[in-house]
Amino acid sequence: MTRTDETITMTSGELAHLGEGSVAYLRKVSSDDLRGRFPGLQEIAPGLELWALFAANGQPILLSDARDRALAGALENDLTTVAIH
Repeated sequence: MTRTDETITMTSGELAHLGEGSVAYLRKVSSDDLRGRFPGLQEIAPGLELWALFAANGQPILLSDARDRALAGALENDLTTVAIH
């Protein structure tokens, strides 16, 4: 990372690792879209709206039917959450 006056420049590698281990994003997902995002997921009913918590790098952390449970999972792991709409 380089800093010039008030501009900070990051390499693409630095940007890719930004937030790792400290930031997670919360997203409402449909059960129809989960197969590719959560490898090894058991059969799940189609058309359900669920909440997914992902690490900053996109790795899935947890899946819940309730937003507050997903947020609790982030807090238990000392993660700062951001919402993706």
